[in-house]
Amino acid sequence: MKPLTNTDFLKTPRILKITAFSLISITFFYLGKHWSNSGYQQLLFFPTPQNSIFISPNNDKSFNITPLISQNQPDQPPTDQAITLTPLPIYPPPDESPLSVPNPTFGIIDSDGKMTDDFEVGEFDPDIAENWGNGTENDSASKNLKVRVRKYELCPESMREYIPCLDNVEAINRLKQTKKGERFERHCPQKGKQRNCLVRPPKGYRQPIPWPRSRDEVWYSNVPHTRLVEDKGGQNWISKEKDKFKFPGGGTQFIHGADKYLDQISQMVPDITFGHHTRMILDVGCGVASFGAYLLSRNVMTMSVAPKDVHENQIQFALERGVPAMVAAFATHRLLYPSQAFELIHCSRCRINWTRDDGILLLEVNRMLRAGGYFAWAAQPVYKHEQVLEEQWEEMLNLTTHLCWELVKKEGYIAIWKKPLNNSCYLSRDPGAIPPLCDPDDDPDNVWYVDLKACISRLPENGYGANVSTWPSRLYTPPDRLQSIQYESYIARKELLKAENKFWSETIAGYVRAWHWKKFRLRNVMDMKAGFGGFAAALIDQGLDCWVLNVVPVSGSNTLPVLYDRGLLGVMHDWCEPFDTYPRTYDLLHAAGLFSVERKRYAPLFLLNLRLAQDLTIEVKLSPPPLYSALLFSHVYFLESDVICLQSCLRWIAYLDLVVEYTFATLLMSWMNFYR
Repeated sequence: MKPLTNTDFLKTPRILKITAFSLISITFFYLGKHWSNSGYQQLLFFPTPQNSIFISPNNDKSFNITPLISQNQPDQPPTDQAITLTPLPIYPPPDESPLSVPNPTFGIIDSDGKMTDDFEVGEFDPDIAENWGNGTENDSASKNLKVRVRKYELCPESMREYIPCLDNVEAINRLKQTKKGERFERHCPQKGKQRNCLVRPPKGYRQPIPWPRSRDEVWYSNVPHTRLVEDKGGQNWISKEKDKFKFPGGGTQFIHGADKYLDQISQMVPDITFGHHTRMILDVGCGVASFGAYLLSRNVMTMSVAPKDVHENQIQFALERGVPAMVAAFATHRLLYPSQAFELIHCSRCRINWTRDDGILLLEVNRMLRAGGYFAWAAQPVYKHEQVLEEQWEEMLNLTTHLCWELVKKEGYIAIWKKPLNNSCYLSRDPGAIPPLCDPDDDPDNVWYVDLKACISRLPENGYGANVSTWPSRLYTPPDRLQSIQYESYIARKELLKAENKFWSETIAGYVRAWHWKKFRLRNVMDMKAGFGGFAAALIDQGLDCWVLNVVPVSGSNTLPVLYDRGLLGVMHDWCEPFDTYPRTYDLLHAAGLFSVERKRYAPLFLLNLRLAQDLTIEVKLSPPPLYSALLFSHVYFLESDVICLQSCLRWIAYLDLVVEYTFATLLMSWMNFYR
């Protein structure tokens, strides 16, 4: 075999192919490099080109553009003027340094998606927080945010059932008169005189008995008062057996039980149809709320109201049973419910003189009673024939006639009247009739610290409020009064209501799955900023056996008429003041978007200086029984300070979580410890 020489190797087809391929590759590489202006990363042996910009080759030429003008324009004589195209300026190359992260902007859109007109940019000034108050300094999750907090002491033993605005003895003693019930109304402590301490439960306090067992029995140690047993035991209200109070279901006028009493009312007026047409009821002077407790099984929501300590702790017993109830009195101010709120208002031996002062108290009932609604009165003047009682009955008949109420049934000790559906009867009365119609500009839904008025509230001429759907369809049907309330949106209100329902339905479904809410055995729930009631509706949809008090803050739109038309309980309140309820009332407090609204009414750093913690957290959030949850939504920076307040000031167990990734929506879950 002949050996292969160097010359022969270079002549082989393989080396020729390799050489040709290499030359072609290098050629295309250089051509691509020469034509490319992409500015990508260069190889080491290529010089970095100067940044440049291509300029049109026609940049120094002149053009006459007259022929290009549209023929529709008026003819103009030719001109010698020409437009010179100015060469484009050459800009410096863009800065390729990493983008700096801008300071976060808070408050443009709150957690509800609502636009807000005040916002802050950047971090908080730690000096402001450090210079405030006396106490210990804690670092938040953000090392740059420091909050100075104060640990609150425990209240004295005498304040275990303290209600700030109803137990202000100093203010009550200064009242000039009390004959109209002024001492049962709100008298909040003045600024600087609040009792900022932690209310502790009674000795031996136990986890409340869960619903529905709590309807019939509660722990004696949780409400250790026996006066009602002594006063009302013979009327089948309440009894004590060992370590429990028992509730047989009776009342002063229905000692044989509430169920038989409700059946009697249904037989007297079949159109009432509990749980179908009649969903919302107000029980005045409720006792221990057995009337409302037994209506719950008929799909009726009853708000049971009574003054504080007329019968000792009757509202506290009602709330411990898990029955909707509030401390409230017919005195000199409107009750905190809207016009046309209730389909039935019930008074059984409620000890109210309805005819005093030209019937001003019954006129308040008329304001809250829905058009076509019923007033049931069970009292001695209905059935007894003593002279004084007969005179009271005649006065009641005369007043209700002037109110255009119809006495539809009187049987035994119960009388039931019906309110008219419109204003036609009022307008047909004689001129100067008493009581008169209220002025057309009177707002019957304005209730916060509004005096009672001795006039008849007009019904809407368009019939709004009278034609609500039956239960349960009314929960999902946008009511007529959705269009008449003062609200920031004018056109898309129905869409907003449906969107709120969908949001909370999906959110609560997630809570039920993730945190097993049904195992919490929640019963008494408060939504501190209710909106249209989507949160409460979602709890109903999820089958949680609880009731919700929907609070509408005075700082926002008054959606109370919408809530009641949907079949949900609600009340007006100003969160700058304490709420009127007993300590340990609520199993769950829900505050979505509350802080983002209320902070406008405080100093800019109101959460850092604990204004809200004093006025809201201490006096309201002490309501939950121990070991239950409180939820609130706010911006994460505020929540860091909230966690500090809850942990250090109030001795709560707090947990912060992100609700929706890449958003500022955060969830604070906190549990209240026992205070001993």
